[in-house]
Amino acid sequence: MTPPAPGQTSSLGSAPHVSDEASISADRDRLDRARAEFDAEVIYLNTTTMGLPPRRSLLALQAALNDWRRGTANPLDYDVVLASARASYAELVSVDPSRVAVGSQVSVFAGLVAASLPPGSDVLTAAGDFTSILFPFHAQAGRGVTVREVPLERLADAVTARTALVSVSAVQSADGRVADLDALQAACAGTGTKILLDTTQAVGWLPINAGDFAYTVCGGYKWLLAPRGTAFFTVHPDLSDALVPNHAGWYAGQDRWSSIYGTPLRLAADARRFDLSPAWHSWVGAAPALALLNEVGLAALHTHGLGLAERFRSATGLPSSDSAIVSVLADDLVPDLMSAAGIVGSERAGRLRLSFHVSTSEQDTDRAAAVLAGHLRP
Repeated sequence: MTPPAPGQTSSLGSAPHVSDEASISADRDRLDRARAEFDAEVIYLNTTTMGLPPRRSLLALQAALNDWRRGTANPLDYDVVLASARASYAELVSVDPSRVAVGSQVSVFAGLVAASLPPGSDVLTAAGDFTSILFPFHAQAGRGVTVREVPLERLADAVTARTALVSVSAVQSADGRVADLDALQAACAGTGTKILLDTTQAVGWLPINAGDFAYTVCGGYKWLLAPRGTAFFTVHPDLSDALVPNHAGWYAGQDRWSSIYGTPLRLAADARRFDLSPAWHSWVGAAPALALLNEVGLAALHTHGLGLAERFRSATGLPSSDSAIVSVLADDLVPDLMSAAGIVGSERAGRLRLSFHVSTSEQDTDRAAAVLAGHLRP
């Protein structure tokens, strides 16, 4: 069943309470203010590939680039920007900033976890998942690490006492399927199996508590609306000491600016020991975008993205789903129809993939549905 739009009456209950209406109105106001920061000249339904930057990110980047050009940039200022981004991300995933490490790519952090596995470990993955959380484990074959893959829907059932780690995306990149994390956590709790959760296609629209998992990784350039070259890693405090910081450099030091030269090893005591030296200007753009997402709020982001995806599905005769990503088979006319109407999506795994985020409006959604109705099937 398609859920009622905000403010509508459900067939199963009464109209929202006045306080609920006030909350809905406040959410809409925050969404409207946030959406006003985007300047797309098309109907952009492609956040799954690359998120759009809010205006505040572009202004911050422009100022930083001008400082660089004039020779007035101070590298210490970038530490402030990165600390802001770290704190904002921590808020989005409900952990303390001390549990968040920063880097540039998901695969680097996945590789860190893969390299920490004992020889002969059994790793469980979902068939067709994104390779950045698959390849690092297959690359450990020389140490006897074995990788099993099963359909996403059977992941929890495939966990055994031998399974050292499950590496899986919270939301599948190819088609937007949402993993049953409750079932997976329950299965892993019974066997002591750790979970590495890739939240790249989730954080920003789907509430995720990173503290519930041994490790999480997230690329920033999609739903977090940040420039490419930004990524986050969380590690449970009980596991931090057992994870070797193989990529440690000066930025992982307890006091970065006194860790530039020489020994002894003097890494940060918390998750910062896993930091990678940042691509500075990428983080200048990331910090304002992450702040905007927190201003809107996770509940409103989830309601908005999922609500628009369901609005599109209903208008085009597609079945309901629990994802802000719509994955469908499209007929041969669709590419030309989308091009003529200025609708931007992507093709993945032989299917049309559309995504709905804070920059998307109801008008965008309705226009895309009107153009594509009758040309899509599940």
